[in-house]
Amino acid sequence: MLKQLKRDSLLLGLIMGMIIPWAVFGILFGINQLIGSYHYDVPFLKTSTLMLVSVLVNVFLMRYYMVKLKFEKTGKGFLMFTFTYIIIFFIYDYIIK
Repeated sequence: MLKQLKRDSLLLGLIMGMIIPWAVFGILFGINQLIGSYHYDVPFLKTSTLMLVSVLVNVFLMRYYMVKLKFEKTGKGFLMFTFTYIIIFFIYDYIIK
């Protein structure tokens, strides 16, 4: 399985760049709800903060693939979804809210 993750592929970068922030957001959201339930149902962190932290994971993974492993195509896949998620964040936080 780990050998599959260490290859230079745009599709791999796109898939990982799409799935990992959602998984991190889900984990952080669950922890946030658990902590908030102990404090009178007030969430510990806002949803917008959780969104930014989950995208930040993509930035570190993109750097790992581009600098450490020298896999440009995989890094570009991460980069595409990182920018997409940042645009979605700004639309959600400043226009919809």
